[in-house]
This record gives sequence, C-alpha cells and structure tokens, in this order.
Amino acid sequence: MSQRSRMSKLGRIGAAAALLWLASGCLKLTLYQAAVMKPSQIAMYFNVLDSAGNPVPNLTADRFEIYEDGGRISTFESKQTILNPEIAAIHYTLLLVDLSGSITQSGAIEQLRPAVQTFADRVGQLQKVAIYGFDGSTQLYPLLNFTKGGDAVRSVSERLSSFKGRDPSTNLNGAVVEGLKVLEKAVAHEPTPLKFGSLVVFTDGSDRAQRVLRADLDKALDAAHDDRTSLYVIGIGKEINNGELRNIGRTHAFLSQDPAELAKAFDDIAQRVEAYTKSFYLLSYCSPARAQEHDLKVVTKLGASSGSLSYHFNAQGFGPNCDSNRLPHFDLKNPTKRKASASQSD
Repeated sequence: MSQRSRMSKLGRIGAAAALLWLASGCLKLTLYQAAVMKPSQIAMYFNVLDSAGNPVPNLTADRFEIYEDGGRISTFESKQTILNPEIAAIHYTLLLVDLSGSITQSGAIEQLRPAVQTFADRVGQLQKVAIYGFDGSTQLYPLLNFTKGGDAVRSVSERLSSFKGRDPSTNLNGAVVEGLKVLEKAVAHEPTPLKFGSLVVFTDGSDRAQRVLRADLDKALDAAHDDRTSLYVIGIGKEINNGELRNIGRTHAFLSQDPAELAKAFDDIAQRVEAYTKSFYLLSYCSPARAQEHDLKVVTKLGASSGSLSYHFNAQGFGPNCDSNRLPHFDLKNPTKRKASASQSD
C-alpha cells in the first residue's frame, strides 16, 4: 500500500476514532526526535496521550497547528503533512503466556488458544510480535519469534495445543525478567532509527516458584519503563494477586476472577497496544524562516482538551524548493531533548 493510500485510510477513520479514546482533561504530546533539513524541512516524531495516559490514535495532519515564534504557520504554504511513521520507527510486542500446570492440565488451554491467536493476528498487522510461554522452570519457550503478519503468526494456536511443559509451577517473576531481556535484545538489533517495545503478560495465578525476588523484578521493570517499554498484564482466575500483577502491568492491567472474560481481556489489551502504535505521528512541514533561531510549537485540540510540544531550531541557510514528503534523517547521536506540555482550553 502506498503512503498516500495509508494516509487516506487513516483520514477516513480520523478524529472520530481518536475522540473515542479521549478522556476529559489535557492532552500530552511527547517529542521523541526531530530533524531539521535544508532547504527548509522540519520533521517531528511524537506521540499523543490523554490525561489518563491513554493513546490518542488516528489524528490527521489538519488536527495539528504549527507556530513559529508565536505566529501561526499557514497549512498550505508549509505543505504540512503526516508521513508514514513506519519509515522512522518500529514497535515490538512480546506476549508472555502462562503455561503452568493450572493451564495445561486443566483444559483451560483450549479457551486460551483462540484468544492468543486473535491477539497475534491483530497486533501483528502493525508491529513485530513474538509469543513465548513460561511455566515453573527457568527458561522461556518460544512459540513465535518476532515477525510481522504472515503464516507464522497464523499458526500460533496450533503450537499452543502441542506445548509440553517441564515444570507445573509458575515462575512469573522470572518469566517477566527474561522476557524483558528477549525484548530488549530484539529491539537493539533493529536498524530502524526509533524503536519501541511492549511486554504483555498473561497469567492465571501468581509467582509460585520464587526463583526471582520481588526486588530484582522491580529493578528490571523500572529499567524497562525508563527505556520507554510499555508494560501490560492480563490476569484471569481466582488465584491472581491484584497487587502483584498491577506492579507488573504499569501501563495497564486487565484483572478478573471470571474465566469467561479471557477473550475480552486479550481483546482489550490488543486494542490498547494497537492504539498506542497509532498514537505516534511523524509530522513534517516546510518552514518559512530563512535565517536566525526560532521557537517552534505544535498544538493539537480535541473538544475541550488541548496539548502542545516545543522545539528550538536554527534556520540559517534555509531557502525555497522544500519537499515536506522527504524522508527525515534523525541524528541519533544527539537525541532530541524531550519537551512536552499539556493544557486545558476553556
């Protein structure tokens, strides 16, 4: 699909879908990287969250207002556009599935199979997704290595049905720590300039194996959060420990003692991971500045909520004949200083 087709498809979904995710309050725009390229192109990669931390997906270019030194820049003169964010960034999701004895020996895996398959199919359309199992042993069991769509993703259900565990206990803490290592290693080998990871953990119980202490788990989770890794948990069953699981699912946790909510839980987390991916934007425009240093501000408004981000740039040597659709070149050796703000309009 061409970039123009992708943008057209997003446009049809547009702000209406974004409003479904918007909670009352402020919007937060977080700038991850920016590029300034002659003759006068400026590109910014950022994401948009609402006041509750929920992603705001599917915004179109006309939803963003660009200001230089306090003056609004004409959308038409600046050739303002949203480029396909996949050219600048990639997202990885690792799903860890509890395959301890309470799942594999109780028949619950038959209910789990379609939920996991649906999750993989959905997330795999936008991200590279991997699925690993865990039980009471120290190791993880690869069911699907990182891939994006295709036959491999569609065969996950079959692999689950043939799984044979080694230890019926539950090494939840150890699985999370090892899963974060797997995710970090995969993302590190990705050549795409900007990289983001998500860890999703499913369990029907709590850590029984006690192989990894809570302090060591927290250390790994803190490091992952600082490295902009999203952390989700699905906890279904009467033996789950809500406090334990909310500590792991720092981005979001779906917890229920009702096994009938398994499919709903996986669908909820898949939707959130999908929306998070679509809440990232690569906004590009042609600056009218031709010299000196300037303060740039990007503002977006949805209903009564608004948010902005700021960036300072040097326009020395700028000139005409700018192409806002050009692929930006981010200077990863000198990371952009993140500067975000949110505000509530009257």
